[in-house]
Formats: sequence, C-alpha cells, structure tokens
Amino acid sequence: MSEQSAQPEYRIEDLAHHSGATVRTIRAYQDRGLLPRPERRGRSNVYGDAHLARLRQIADLLDRGYTLASIKELLEAWDAGRGLGGVLGLVAEVDGPWTDEEADRISRAELDARFGGEPDEEAVRDAIELGVLERIPDRDAEEYLVPSPQELAVAAELYAAGVLLAAITGHLRELRGQVEHIAARFLEFTSEHVFARYLEHRPPTDADAAEAATLVRRLRPLAQQTVDAELARAMRLFATRHLQFHLSPDAPPPADREPRSVALPPETIRAVAHLVGPENVAAFVTAAAEREVQTRTLDTLASNPAKSG
Repeated sequence: MSEQSAQPEYRIEDLAHHSGATVRTIRAYQDRGLLPRPERRGRSNVYGDAHLARLRQIADLLDRGYTLASIKELLEAWDAGRGLGGVLGLVAEVDGPWTDEEADRISRAELDARFGGEPDEEAVRDAIELGVLERIPDRDAEEYLVPSPQELAVAAELYAAGVLLAAITGHLRELRGQVEHIAARFLEFTSEHVFARYLEHRPPTDADAAEAATLVRRLRPLAQQTVDAELARAMRLFATRHLQFHLSPDAPPPADREPRSVALPPETIRAVAHLVGPENVAAFVTAAAEREVQTRTLDTLASNPAKSG
C-alpha cells in the first residue's frame, strides 16, 4: 500500500489477499470486463478500494447463484448509473428464508436415540445427502445441523410407527421431486402473470427491482398456503375412499406380514446394484414395489368412486 496517497492502493497480490480471490481470478475478471483495469504507475499496476469492493460484489452475487454473464450485466447497469440497490434487494428477498421454521442442532447420541437407539450409518448418509442433516465440522462431539426440525420429527414419528428408514428416505426422494415440480410451476405462473413487466429489462431498473422485491414478500406465503389447502382437500378425499375400500365386503384379505423370498432375474439385480449400490438393492426393490402397489391402489380408488346416498 502506498504511503503517498490518502486512498489505499494495492498490488495484485495484496488485492487477492484482501478479497479472497486468486491472482489468476482477478486477471480473468479484468479480461471479461468485470473488473476495471488498474492504474499504471511506472512498471507496476495499482489497484484501489473500488477494485476491492467490486471483487466482493462479484463474490456475493456468485454465492447467490448468478452466472458471470449475469453479473456483468448487473455491474454494467451499476456503472451506467442505474443502481444496484433495488436489484440486490430483490436478490436478498428471493434468497431469504421461505419459512418461519428455525434450524436446530442435534447430537449423534440424540439422533440415534430418536431412531431406535442403534447407530445406522447408512441412514445418516442418506439424511445428509437429502439435506435433512448437515455435518458440523470441527466439533469435539459428533453433531448435526437440522435445517427443518419438523421434517426430522415427521421421520421419527414414521419410524416409531414401524416404517423402515430406507422406505422413509425413498418416500422423501419421491415427494421432493413432486414438490419441486409444484414450485417450478408456481414460479412459471407468477413470472407470466405477475413479474413479466419487471423482466422486460435485463437487468431491471432499480425502481422495478425494488417493486418486484415488495411483491415477492407479499406473494411468498401464497405457495405454501395453496399447497396446504390442496393437500388437506386431497388427503380428506383419498383417505375417505381408502377407508371405504378396505372396509367394504369385497376388500382384499389382510396382508401377510411374514417376510418372503422372491426370485429376481440376475440382470435385474445387477442393474439395481449398479444404480444404487449393492448394499441398497433390497431397500430399493422394496420401495419400488411399495410405490407400485400404492399407485395401483389409487388407480383402483379413482376408477371406483364412492357411491353417494
């Protein structure tokens, strides 16, 4: 840093140290027009606080999921005097929590106690893969972050009711795919009918972005409220039909609870093992069979609606 100037000045190595970026990354940003060129002083390139601030802006936008191309458009708008305050406010609003639920922590001993008392490494790996648990590093005792305590509580209740952990994780994977489809459709719907006017400019003006952020705040709870209402309606409808089906004189006999061996073709076993790993073959086949049975049961119920009166 120069002692002759009131403003801090950096060599590229110093700028990399203060920003957390590498020298190579800084040069790449300059080549792509994301970072202004440094001032030339004799044989040296000199950077200032504006360069440091710009690098931190880029890092923040990258963390929020923006591509370098999108970041360049945003920064060009900023440099043209259109402002980034509204855009960053919109980003913060979309990036913020979409639930009032607060994350919690759980020790490995507490986790094992909630699920039968016996350690199950495979189940923990599945929970981490699904994001139900997150490892907390650098702890003396094994501890996990629980982003959604409600979700973990549901899994514990299902396990206590006799549902295998492999079936619970398989169900969650299936449910997550369906919920992500619903979320995508809701975003498409609101983009077309609500936010289209704010998306005409790339990037949007500061005023449009600020207004869009306000709308996001207002509309955020609508998706969950709609899904809650529709899920309640569907559960009431199908649970009633399901009960009537099983209480009818023509209902199938109670299922045999004794485990049975079923011969599967070797090529099927190999294909499943290649897909999910040898240790997960039984759980995968069980979950797939249960899913097929549930689907056929729902199809039967839908094709034989309850008679009124």
